[in-house]
Amino acid sequence: MSHQTKKSLGQHFLSDPAMIEKIVRAIDPRPGDRLVEIGPGAGAITRPLLQRHRALTVIEFDRDLIEPLTALGAELGAELSIVHADVLTVDFTALAATSPIRLVGNLPYNISSPILFHALEHLAVIRDMHFMLQKEVVDRMAAAPGSKVYGRLSVMLQARCRVTPLFKVPPGCFRPPPKVDSAVVRLEPRDPSEVGLVQPRRFEQVVRAAFSQRRKTLRNALSTVCTPEQIEAVGMDPGARAEVVAVSEYVALANALGA
Repeated sequence: MSHQTKKSLGQHFLSDPAMIEKIVRAIDPRPGDRLVEIGPGAGAITRPLLQRHRALTVIEFDRDLIEPLTALGAELGAELSIVHADVLTVDFTALAATSPIRLVGNLPYNISSPILFHALEHLAVIRDMHFMLQKEVVDRMAAAPGSKVYGRLSVMLQARCRVTPLFKVPPGCFRPPPKVDSAVVRLEPRDPSEVGLVQPRRFEQVVRAAFSQRRKTLRNALSTVCTPEQIEAVGMDPGARAEVVAVSEYVALANALGA
């Protein structure tokens, strides 16, 4: 299934058979799994997943890909359900219906963060996620406090998921080759009781404000959200900067501030 890539959609199609096999092995589909692929593109991962698993739902925005994908399902005699939509408008909870879904996909570079945040809204129905993204995005997702790239994305994801970078995917594995390295990452939703996040909206607000001006101390960055005394009350230093504060401390502060 050959297809012209579209720059506007940030498309780079995976074409290296060994790497494709490695990704499918990492996903490791089991009988009964509900697999949902975001942005199947030219079907590089779709085909081996269907061959192995026989059933798959794909979410594809590019109208020109719908017909080739339909043909692929027919060719393999597999159950391929196609949702023609912008993934950010897809209600994963409705899609899951009765059983949790496993999300997979080579996420378009230009909207990878919005897709991750969209998935966070539906974590209750997601069993796990295997995504390929720009390596620098994966580095940010998995970064620890004190790291240069630890930021809003790191905190928002790690508060709700275990983030495990799996392996690097060099540019030569794609057509056309992107100018950057990619990487595959696994996200596993954490048990809400383990996370202890009581105020998700407040948490989002605190984290966004904390990292909005990285060079500022928490006292200044959070001045619209809380007082220095409230920061101290949960054992945090108002003179610290956002990038040295642990995820659990942001959770504690948001919970203390309440709704």
